[in-house]
Amino acid sequence: MNKKILTLILCGITAASAFTACGKEIDPSSGSSGSDSSVSAPAENVEIANYTAPQNGDTIIEMTIKDYGTVKFRLFPEYAETGVDNFVKLAESGYYDGLTFHRIIKDFMIQGGDPNGDGTGGASTWGGEFDGGTDPHLIHVSGALAYANSGSTATNGSQFYIVTGEQNITDDDFTLYESRGISFTDNQKAIYKQVGGTPFLDGNYTVFGQVIDGLDVVYRVQYAATDANDKPMLDDVVIESVKVSKYNGEEIKWYISDYDYDDPADDTPINFTAPEEGDDIVVMDIKDYGEVKFRLFPEYAPKGVENFVELAKSGYYDGLTFHRIINDFMIQGGDPLGNGMGGESTWGGQFDGGTYYNLVHAAGAVAYANSGATSTNGSQFYIVTGEVFDDAAYESLEASGYSVRNGAKETYSTVGGAPHLDGGYTVFGQVIDGLDIVFDIQSVETDANSKPLDDVIINSVKIEKYDGSDLKWYISDYDKKDSSDDSDETETEPSEDNTETEETTSEGEEAEPTTAAE
Repeated sequence: MNKKILTLILCGITAASAFTACGKEIDPSSGSSGSDSSVSAPAENVEIANYTAPQNGDTIIEMTIKDYGTVKFRLFPEYAETGVDNFVKLAESGYYDGLTFHRIIKDFMIQGGDPNGDGTGGASTWGGEFDGGTDPHLIHVSGALAYANSGSTATNGSQFYIVTGEQNITDDDFTLYESRGISFTDNQKAIYKQVGGTPFLDGNYTVFGQVIDGLDVVYRVQYAATDANDKPMLDDVVIESVKVSKYNGEEIKWYISDYDYDDPADDTPINFTAPEEGDDIVVMDIKDYGEVKFRLFPEYAPKGVENFVELAKSGYYDGLTFHRIINDFMIQGGDPLGNGMGGESTWGGQFDGGTYYNLVHAAGAVAYANSGATSTNGSQFYIVTGEVFDDAAYESLEASGYSVRNGAKETYSTVGGAPHLDGGYTVFGQVIDGLDIVFDIQSVETDANSKPLDDVIINSVKIEKYDGSDLKWYISDYDKKDSSDDSDETETEPSEDNTETEETTSEGEEAEPTTAAE
């Protein structure tokens, strides 16, 4: 679990859109107003009911998610009578059929049930809001079903969420929670340490159900590529139907370990997957250095790829420079002003390119610089060089509040990169030839603002078709090794805002790429 905890209660769509789950605890929210919730200590050490089996004939919910599968829920009318009544009646009326999961945050939850599709809508079966209350028998373990609200359970409507949450919660995590004034019973702690979840939500949201089949479906949904507002970016995640049925004694699968499920987070990042012959690639000719070629990922970063391709075809990048270069980090260009303050997308202004969890900041990755969110992408881009990470480097990174998933660690430990940028920037390409050129460029002499003393000029950027030629992903694929010497420069982030003073980071802390300020 990420130890850098900021408890942010999100009330209303404006706040809900402003934060992501990276390194922060955030909360499901709905509506347009509300006040901060406060977590109260549990009243008694009651038995947890989430994993108690339904009886034959009990009402259950069957939710079919398009392209993913069906999820079944046990309901708890004995502890959340009003919440169950509301959901059942809405489902029976067909209210949820065709709606979407409009907000998805990996290792947290998937949220849906809003007819507006943006987190601002929805009403109860009685019209308006209702109070579903809370009960200590039901907690936010993985697979829990609960209502989103605008600051209290009295503002429940139709919006709901299904918990995925953090795994491997420890006593240290609970110690940290308690230092923030959040208390848990021994029973709660034991369950959370076993199955994971989102403990900090307890006492503020109406839990009324628990997944009994299809938890693997929920886990797959949480890996959908999303934009800066946590809204699925490529395709809507559609709720085809929500049906009310009866439990007939079928097998119950409470835990993700009950499924034949391979967590995508443990997969190798897809940066180094080969393009197909005939696919579009980028050929960037850099004056006095040579050509750098990179493949594109339109299937995972469609808007980012479209923006770059259209700008390249228009000649936008021809003659521009790499205006910011930091050894063992990245080279940044694409600004017509040449100082980090300019540039815009092919549509004018900014655009949201989102992120995809399995495109990471490995050496050779190509991504957009931004002003604090992927919704502020423009024309400026960077190519990662980075550093190779060992255990000590990971420990330092995690001490600063960043965590690196296991699947990416192998990449960063072998080819290097900038893992602290993952999740905050739109990666849309990967160098397939000319990485040695990028590594040569990173060693040029720069001023206090990381601007090269001699311009590094992009002669041209062309879109060509991949012809099946050899791919040289790694710096070890080249005869010429990195010629850069060890540098004392402080690692910072790609940004479009080149301020008057050098951007640095405090000891042990990683900064982030930003773009020009408004």
